[in-house]
Amino acid sequence: MEISSKNLHKALKSYFGFDRFIGLQESVVTSILSKKDTFAVMPTGGGKSLCYQLPALMQDGTSIVVSPLIALMKNQVDAIRGISENEGIAHVLNSSLNKSEINQVKEDIKRGITKLLYVAPESLSKADNIDFLNQQTISFMAVDEAHCISEWGHDFRPEYRNLKKIISQIGDGIPIIGLTATATTKVQEDILKNLGMSDPNTFKASFNRPNLYYEILPKTSQVDNDIIRFVKKNEGKSGIIYCLSRKRVESLAQILQVNGIKAVPYHAGLDSKTRSQHQDMFLMEDIDVVVATIAFGMGIDKPDVRFVIHHDMPKSIESYYQETGRAGRDGGEGHCLAYYAYKDIEKLEKFMSGKPVAEQEIGFALLQEVVALAETSVSRRKFILHYFGEQFDNATGAGGDMDDNVRNPKAEIEAMDAVKTLLSIVTLTKEKYKIKDLVKVIVGEENALINSHKTNTQPFFGDGKDKNTAFWTALVRQALVKGLIRKEIESYGLVKITAIGKEFLDHPKSYLMTEDHNYDDSELASSYVAPKSHADETLLRMLKDLRKSNANSLKVPPFAIFQDASLEDMALKYPISIEELQNIHGVGEGKARRYGHDFIDLINKYVEDNDVVRVDDLIIKSTGSNSSLKLFIIQSVDRKLPLNDIADAKGMDIPDFIKELESIVYSGTKLNINYWIDEIFDEDQQEEIHDYFMESDSDAIEAAVEEFDGDYDDEELRLYRIKFMSEVAN
Repeated sequence: MEISSKNLHKALKSYFGFDRFIGLQESVVTSILSKKDTFAVMPTGGGKSLCYQLPALMQDGTSIVVSPLIALMKNQVDAIRGISENEGIAHVLNSSLNKSEINQVKEDIKRGITKLLYVAPESLSKADNIDFLNQQTISFMAVDEAHCISEWGHDFRPEYRNLKKIISQIGDGIPIIGLTATATTKVQEDILKNLGMSDPNTFKASFNRPNLYYEILPKTSQVDNDIIRFVKKNEGKSGIIYCLSRKRVESLAQILQVNGIKAVPYHAGLDSKTRSQHQDMFLMEDIDVVVATIAFGMGIDKPDVRFVIHHDMPKSIESYYQETGRAGRDGGEGHCLAYYAYKDIEKLEKFMSGKPVAEQEIGFALLQEVVALAETSVSRRKFILHYFGEQFDNATGAGGDMDDNVRNPKAEIEAMDAVKTLLSIVTLTKEKYKIKDLVKVIVGEENALINSHKTNTQPFFGDGKDKNTAFWTALVRQALVKGLIRKEIESYGLVKITAIGKEFLDHPKSYLMTEDHNYDDSELASSYVAPKSHADETLLRMLKDLRKSNANSLKVPPFAIFQDASLEDMALKYPISIEELQNIHGVGEGKARRYGHDFIDLINKYVEDNDVVRVDDLIIKSTGSNSSLKLFIIQSVDRKLPLNDIADAKGMDIPDFIKELESIVYSGTKLNINYWIDEIFDEDQQEEIHDYFMESDSDAIEAAVEEFDGDYDDEELRLYRIKFMSEVAN
């Protein structure tokens, strides 16, 4: 089909409501529309799904999407149905369907209604499904989570091995699209070989997730209290808490529940019905937090997870990246917080005893990377991306300041001579030591391995004993990130010198290093600041409530209706027609017509009730003059801040502040100041004043002061009158 950038952007806006593609999406979509075999490596949250959903919607025929998880398929089908007025646009074909449901799916495919058919490999391999699909127009075959095809992948599924054979039975020349979030070269090679892709267009996206904030704090005996405080501070936000053991998952979920937090456990020890129920509760926003083992996550595509907490450090950086990648998939806030204590690592090392030596070696090497990530004082983002073979510059790269080490930098010290010592010893020992043993050589500590190589007898042995082990370990880690040395993964982490390192030895220059964190001192506090929203908070809450109630009625997750970013944009721009709604971020034509009417009605009423002045694209809430002050007051009262604090924040004295409150209420806006009134008056007094205003011919304060014969002063009565007008008149 004819492809132009203009056509693509028009389709993107029409179907998904987005103004632009992110990362490599446009290139991948163009490749698929050109009927080319395509292979895309994109990180978790990098927008993989859209890469095959958009071309499927734009082409004739049905696209088959092979996915390993029923839950993931259901989520995606709900999301696609949300952008169209026709339910049949996307279907699942799996063992959970009865006969009449299967017939309906086939009928919709035959009529050309179905653009996306999600199948598990087991369902695809059934002879009658192959025979049926062989008779239909298939636009392409997309294999999601393609690493499942490789024995080297972290989630190998044997049934994926037959896919190439099945595809050829369905039809010749069907383009194949493989998508994965796994970065290792070995897995990528395996995918291409097993899917038999002929000369595919290959795309590899950056693994950087700029909206995620990485933070690691010391794990103390009070870690549960720390987590409770964190979750309460983020009330109403969705989050996942990962623990390594089922027992810990259960006890932490219980502690959270006791403390008034809507949380459920999730682990492989629960029966499938309970797991499915807890997952649905999370997707439908009946609960805020899932406490889980790593069993939770693969099948979850909830875009508005706002935080991921690691109660225990994971076993590898791949796991850490995958799990933190569940946060902020909609591009919004994503806080990744981990609690670290070295004794947890020692515990994991013990679990490895009894395994084959090679497996132990790999396990230890992976764990040391996790320790390095936790203890390093260089940018955690830079560290993670370096691990995946990607260079990153904090000064110019997106999200360069989004981690605790960058926000709270440690003092730097000159280390040119130390680097020379390190690189010299790597060279003189003929590159045969791993980090731990290399550091021992530098400080002059013997062990069996060092003695067997007779390194302890060499003149350079102990050249760095004037500094401690922690210093040298930190320097080695930073030299790795800077590219002066590298680790041979195949030989379980032997340290080798690079060309850059050799250049440094020949021409030494200034080298600044920072010392690693010492988590024993527990001096760290969270440096995270949540991004500020300029949206109308009152309207935003109302829109979220409406979304939740409609989602319950339609039995779809709330985000399938509108994502958080779309609701925030509505609460900023106040759209009052379906046409205006289509200009909101993430709202396309289909979605606006399918779901938009209730939201438009609500915003219309809100605009009328609150005298909202809509000004072109940037619409501000106004209740007369000085709208920004009034908006500040309304939002502060909604948050139940003390009235004198609100006045102080704006440098106002109380009489002037009360005037502002009066002007807001008299213009028709409700202000709930009951929390403040209850501080001033007891129940009897409130009843007495309420009855007076109900029966009085005038709301004049002078008359009220006279009536009560000085029992209440002018300010007190004016404040009660604000409460009265809000409740009775508005």
